Amino acid sequence: MPSRRSFLATSTALGAMLAAPGLLFAAASPEAVAGASAFISSLAQRAIAILQSSNGKLESREAQFRVLLSNGFDMAFIARFVLGKHWRKATPQERADYVALFTEFILKSYSRRLGGYSGETFTVAGAKTAGKKDIMVKTKIVQPGGPPIKADWRVRPRKGEYKIIDIMVEGVSMAVTQRSEFNAVVRKRGMQGLLQALRARTEKFGVAS
Repeated sequence: MPSRRSFLATSTALGAMLAAPGLLFAAASPEAVAGASAFISSLAQRAIAILQSSNGKLESREAQFRVLLSNGFDMAFIARFVLGKHWRKATPQERADYVALFTEFILKSYSRRLGGYSGETFTVAGAKTAGKKDIMVKTKIVQPGGPPIKADWRVRPRKGEYKIIDIMVEGVSMAVTQRSEFNAVVRKRGMQGLLQALRARTEKFGVAS
């Protein structure tokens, strides 16, 4: 279950998840770095517009937020990374069920907590290459009456689009943290145990089992 700090870092900055203009760029090129930075900056503005909106029903805003999440994050990639070595041992049906449940869990965990926004402001502090394929976009979220939150977004250019594959909040990778938690469940309860836990969490909008 995402903490309040990680939720604020994520939800305040979830914006331009509709694909960036279809440019043909080399991964981690200067153009890709600049594009990733613009992608995250625009992402934040769109997310904040949804979070601040008082028009329409909550269900409508949740639906808009889910679209931003599902379009901007490479959910299948993250799901496979989080499962780690257990992915290879899972059956095709278990893999399909897991990716679907993981995606729904993440979407519900965040879209159902739109009320967590309370006037935070977001700025992009810079971007640089991260490995051969990715760009790390550094951001800062200023909270009214609280310390600023540092969040780094790992973005991967792919087929003319930008996709987020991880978020580091105050230096802690959310994907790595989730991987550790899931591995512990699989070791104790097996793959079917993990699927059952995800179903239970999804039904309760992220409440830990």
